[in-house]
Amino acid sequence: MKRRIEFVAQAIHDAQPSAFAWDAEPAFDRERYREYARNAIKLLGEDIGVLLFSLGEAAAEQYVG
Repeated sequence: MKRRIEFVAQAIHDAQPSAFAWDAEPAFDRERYREYARNAIKLLGEDIGVLLFSLGEAAAEQYVG
């Protein structure tokens, strides 16, 4: 479960405009993204893949546009 939280947290982070890479984010901010991830996993359960797909699309649009 911990790996899933970390994966979702990084996906949420990557979909946001940020001046920092995930590893360079302050610990407080990384923990905030992990809390978002825990909430998303709790709400979506097995449908978390839909969120991850959408976040990947949003991140890709940032790099293209």
